[in-house]
Amino acid sequence: MPKTILIVDDSATMLMSVRATLEMNGYVVETAADGCKALSKLRSGLKADMIITDINMPHMGGMELIKQVRALPGYRFKPILTLTTESQAAKRDEARRLGATGWLVKPVPGPELLEVVRQVMPG
Repeated sequence: MPKTILIVDDSATMLMSVRATLEMNGYVVETAADGCKALSKLRSGLKADMIITDINMPHMGGMELIKQVRALPGYRFKPILTLTTESQAAKRDEARRLGATGWLVKPVPGPELLEVVRQVMPG
């Protein structure tokens, strides 16, 4: 059964690019334009095997999303990757403290993204 990945980013171009890379490699992809929409999908029953989120988004950013997702039943240990333009160590440390599994700085070439996804995705 293919794994489902939820991509959260306010950039339509990023959503399209990451979605295409993942779908071409057999993943089922769901998208959300911000943390609020992502949480709504998860609370409505979407079962994601992994979440890839931007940090800076309107309404709810990635840091708050990570914190909220970790409180959801069944999501305490699901992999959450950040995919962001942010590269400061303090932001990275904060994301890790909130529960992020990994940190990728945009732009990420497709093969590199796939390698990280395969490393952190269970099974």
